[in-house]
Parts: sequence; structure tokens; C-alpha cells
Amino acid sequence: MSRDISTVGVVGLGTMGAGIVEVLARAGLTVVGVDVSAEAVARGRARIAESTARAAARGKLTEEQQHDIFERVTLGTDLTSVASADLVLEAIPEQLAHKQALFAELDKICGPETILATNTSSLSVTELSVATTRSSRVVGLHFFNPAPVMKLVEVVRTVVTEPDVLADVVALAERLGKSPVVAGDRAGFIANGLLFAYLNHAASMYEQKYATREDIDAAMRFGCGLPMGPLAVLDLVGIDTAYEILEQMYRQSRDRLHAPAPILKQMRTAGLLGRKSGRGFYTYEQAGSPVVVAEPGGAATVAGTPREVHAVGVVGTGTMATGIVEVFAKSGYDVVYVARSEEKVERVRGALVRSLDKQIQRGRLTEEAKAEALTRVTGTTRLDDLAFADLVVEAVVEELSVKQALFENFDEICKPGAILATTTSSLPVIDCAVATSRPADVVGMHFFNPAPVMKLVEVVRTVATSDDVVATIHEVCRRTRKHAVDCGDRAGFIVNALLFPYLNDAVRMLQANYAGADDIDTAIKLGAGYPMGPFELLDVVGLDVSLAIQKVLFAEFREPGWSPVPLLEHLVTAGYLGRKTGRGFRDYAKR
Repeated sequence: MSRDISTVGVVGLGTMGAGIVEVLARAGLTVVGVDVSAEAVARGRARIAESTARAAARGKLTEEQQHDIFERVTLGTDLTSVASADLVLEAIPEQLAHKQALFAELDKICGPETILATNTSSLSVTELSVATTRSSRVVGLHFFNPAPVMKLVEVVRTVVTEPDVLADVVALAERLGKSPVVAGDRAGFIANGLLFAYLNHAASMYEQKYATREDIDAAMRFGCGLPMGPLAVLDLVGIDTAYEILEQMYRQSRDRLHAPAPILKQMRTAGLLGRKSGRGFYTYEQAGSPVVVAEPGGAATVAGTPREVHAVGVVGTGTMATGIVEVFAKSGYDVVYVARSEEKVERVRGALVRSLDKQIQRGRLTEEAKAEALTRVTGTTRLDDLAFADLVVEAVVEELSVKQALFENFDEICKPGAILATTTSSLPVIDCAVATSRPADVVGMHFFNPAPVMKLVEVVRTVATSDDVVATIHEVCRRTRKHAVDCGDRAGFIVNALLFPYLNDAVRMLQANYAGADDIDTAIKLGAGYPMGPFELLDVVGLDVSLAIQKVLFAEFREPGWSPVPLLEHLVTAGYLGRKTGRGFRDYAKR
């Protein structure tokens, strides 16, 4: 039988605990906060005062409301003061033995109807519950930091949690103005369970010197629209905290992808804990500061003298090719694009005109700039018309045999010194390079869709690519106002290699019935600030495209955890490919 929760005890008044006290009191609940010493209590009270003062200064609280919050809150060091609470939530440090000891004490102090909750982000709720005589009334209630701001709360059920208890806690979270998602009891729950494997992979990528920290972070910000890059996130979370969460995940899953990257252990041991210590993957002005200090040699420098590029050839007529033509034409390059028929030549020009007109309507482009761009663009059906180009970019179908045949033609047609680039997102660039007699002139230039909007270009160097070719592509990116990141020629490059295993993990979580697609998407959007949840993104990208990329990653790295999830394969077989077919992980025909 459900009941209203009106009084809540909070044990632990650190950053998270104090934030939770504030959230509860703002919602009109009576709150009893407890910590181990008078000094700790004073720090907790100061945190609440500072946070509510900031809210009042921003007009989000009145002085009266701020006063009322403290009227509802009682803080002290006596644990027995929570005895009459309807729910007691612990927010002490992430140490299993300490939490178990606290739960055993609370079990003796509190009445039999009191719900005991933990704010743990990684420990087993079940292991905490067995320290009590009321396992069925123990639940996870995982807030995200800062608690007054973050909307997400993960409500974690164990195999014995009573349905009424779960319903009461979900109702409480909703009363607090939060968006609760329900998950089973496994390390990391939903948000951390998906994010920390991704963060760990990024740390490994950096450790292997595959790409610089700046390029890894920029790739994910500009390529996926994420608020922060993964290495910056690790610094924010704390290297020690990330290490412990991954350790807990690995102990439960025995999945190698959850085993903390060696660099995380080394940094933890050395005290390079991220922002809180003043140094982690980046160096900060001082401990706790978000301001990064530039370090000599921190970012990679591009060797080689750029070649002159005045004229560009683009092969292809799809959305990506058309966008690339627009990017070059608007940046002052003469562009010739090659289509397979006159009809497709006209189709590309029509699409280009429509795109430029839209920008004029939005005030982003003038009629003069449109006219200038169009005078620079020529369409043709003859590959031989690429003979004048200083740079040729292919943007055709992702089939290696087709691309190799094109590069053989480029080799015969293009002048000496012309750079030959492929926009492939998953195929080996070296396989295109060896189809020519000039592999040093071949490079990957992976634009992101839509090319006129997305800032990122992954510059993919093969073992044969010359320094001046890479330097030239960087200069071209600068002139086209793109952000270039360097990476080696291996499947997925930076973005797809980090993104698609994360998406695959989300599908695996859904297939295991751990949580629903809506809850998983909500957890990622509200818990991590991502613009889209994994299933929204999969449906936009296309399940067939996603499956193809996942297969390429698995074939190259042979990592068992990256093998495509059967659920994804089954949906593709059924023709449920996402938004483009009206049905994927969601049915868009019903919306």
C-alpha cells in the first residue's frame, strides 16, 4: 500500500548530500540531515546557504523561499534523529563496508515502515540491502551532481524490492520535479553503465597515442554535439571516482571493456585526479578551477608545408557530396562536381540552390554571396574534367570496390601533386591509396552530415600519407571554417570508434530488458546532457548504417563486446531501419 513521504533523513552532507537536502526542502518536505561531526555539518549548512543564495541572486528563489528552506531543515550529528523519517537516504563516500555498517545501524534505529535508500552510483544496492532485516524496503535513489540542477534520478530496484516501495520512491522523485527512470541493480545503472565504457575507451585511445587529448575531445564535441569531450568529462568526474566506478562495473560484468585503462590507475596513483587536484588529462589554473592552462606541446603540431589549393573536384551526388560542394564553393574555391548523368548534375545544382536560398531566408547569406558561390560551381558527367583540380574528394557509396575503381581513375586523370581524398567513415583509407601509384597523396577527409553545418573533419593519415598532404588538408579546413582533428587509419577513426560501441551497449541493455528505450534515452539526455538519447540517434542515423559500422569495428578489432547485438540485426532484417522507413526502435507512423 503506497503512502505519502513527508519527512526524509539524509545521512552525509557533502556536495551531493547537501544538494539533496536542498532539493527535498525546496519541494516542501521536512528534512533531517546528519553528518559525522559538527565541522562536517557546518560545511553542509554553508553549501546549502551558498547554493540557495545563488538561486536567489538569479531570481529562481525569493528571500522568503530561501528562509522557508532552512525552516524545514534540521542538521546535526545524532543519527537517531532520523528515526521517525518516512525515508532515509545515505549519501556518504562510496565505500561498501562503511555503507553496509550505516545501513545496519539505520535498520535498528528506524521504524519497520521506513524506506532505506542509497545514492550510490556504482555499488550493489542488493549488497547494501542484506545488511538490514528489511531488504524488500531498500532501494537505490541516485541523484546526479549538482542535485538542485540535474533533472535525472535513477530509481534502482533489487530483485526483492517491494512494488509499493518502488512506486513510492518514483512518486517522491516526481514530486521533487525530477525525471525518474527505473533500472535494475547492476553496476553503473543506466547512465554510468553506458557512459563509463565510452570514457574508458577514450582514455585507452589517448594512452595508445592514437590521437591527442584535444583532438579526441574536439571530435566528440563537434562530431556528436556533446557538451564536453570524454577526457574533459573524466577530469570533471575525478580520475579516482572514474576508476572506482569502472572497477565496480568490471567486478560485476567481467567485461574487459569495463577494466579501467592502465593510464587511469597510473594517474590515480600519481594524484592526477582531474579538476579537483588541479591536474588530470589537462592542467588547470588551480585545484577546483575549470580554467585549462595551455601546456607546451599539449596539442599536436602539423608538420609539412601546405600545397596550393585553388580548384577542388567532388565526385558524388548524394547529400554528403552536395554539402561538400557547398562548403568549398562558399569558401572561395572553384569546384567541379561529377555525376553519373545530366539529370543528377541538375539535381545537385537544384539542391545546392535550395540550400543557399534557405540560408538567405534565415539571414545567414546574402544574394550576392549566393551568386558568387554558384558561379564557382560546375557540374559534369566526365571524370576527365577533374584534370585541373588541386584536390579531389570522393563522396560515393561505401563500397570498397567502387572507391578503388575511382581512385584508379583519379591516378590516371589528375595532375601530379593533386591530393586525392576519401570521405569514407569506416573503410580503410590505405585500400584506396594502394589503388594508385601515388599513395603518399591519398588521405581521409571525413566530413560529418550535414557538411555545411557540422564543423568537424577527421583527417585520416595512412602509413603512406606525406606530411605536406596532411598540412594541406588542415589549411583547407581552416579556410572552410572546419575544425580538423588528426587520427590514424583504423576502423571508425575517432568519432565512430567511440560512438558506435556506446550505441551497441545501449541496444544490449534494451535486449536484456534491463531498462526501456524511453528510460535509457531520458537517462542519457538528462544525466549526461547529450542532445539525443542512443535510440533517438540510432533511428536518425539508420539502423542499417549503424549495423554496417558496428560490423566493420568488430571485424577490425575483434573485440567481443563490440559484436553487433542480435536485436539490432533482427530489426534491420525486418526492414525497421529508423526514421527513414517510419519504424526503428520506435514506430513513427503512430506519432
